[in-house]
Amino acid sequence: MNAYEAFLKIVEVGTFTEAAKQLGYTQSAVSQIVQTLEQQLETQLVIRSRKGISLTPDGEQFLPYIQNISYAERELRKKKAEMEGLDTGLVKIGALSSVACNMLPKVIKQFKQLYPAVQFEIRQGEYTDIEQWIEEGSIDFGFVNEKANARLTKHFLSEDPLLAVLSPKSALANEDRLTLEMVAKEPLIVIDEGESNHALALFEAASIHPNRHYIVEEDFAAMALIEQQLGIAIMPSLMLERCPYEITTRPLQPEAYRQLYIAYKDFNILPIATRTFVTTLLETFAID
Repeated sequence: MNAYEAFLKIVEVGTFTEAAKQLGYTQSAVSQIVQTLEQQLETQLVIRSRKGISLTPDGEQFLPYIQNISYAERELRKKKAEMEGLDTGLVKIGALSSVACNMLPKVIKQFKQLYPAVQFEIRQGEYTDIEQWIEEGSIDFGFVNEKANARLTKHFLSEDPLLAVLSPKSALANEDRLTLEMVAKEPLIVIDEGESNHALALFEAASIHPNRHYIVEEDFAAMALIEQQLGIAIMPSLMLERCPYEITTRPLQPEAYRQLYIAYKDFNILPIATRTFVTTLLETFAID
């Protein structure tokens, strides 16, 4: 039982007996609570008489402060319950454009059905941007790759196939699968992914030097160039959902994938709404 609330109830009803009855405690328990409060404040707060209780001069002085503390504690408990019920909250996410467009909306829709009042702020960028945003605290968590900074806590989310993306009018469109050697002979369109790049990493691991002709910042820019038969790109499958351009894809030989992770600094200090959404995200992809 809260000592401040017990003291205020005694002042309100005027007797220990009635206060104990309304609070659902024994009279001796309420008396002990008030005595403990008086010990903490090092003074006597109330005087008992046959007519009930009255405040001492010190009790009169302390009363408005105790009222303020009791009110603040009630508001704090109310806010805690409100946040645990996710009646409020803002989830700040850093995401690749492919994730923001083709992965997050489905999970957010599922989450909003349970917690409709939670708001979302989604910042789009590449891996280097997202790691920096997490470090500086401008986002709660973000989507990263396996090379994310070791200072961050990361969780594996899913694998996304890497595909060769080309014009359907290209001679290579007649092939069922494309090797890196075949791709390397074509004008290569590279999408800027920050300090690490999935396509270039594949060529480097195979000791192959691609014929780089273009560097673009967005996947749609790469698709537009491919549609005009200006080159070929290696792109994650997730980027290609609902593609508005006349392009086609071929699996790579050998197969290749990008791994998607989510990362944050410290789960325990994330806002309650963000912790709940991160848990939902991990559970959703664990099932898949």
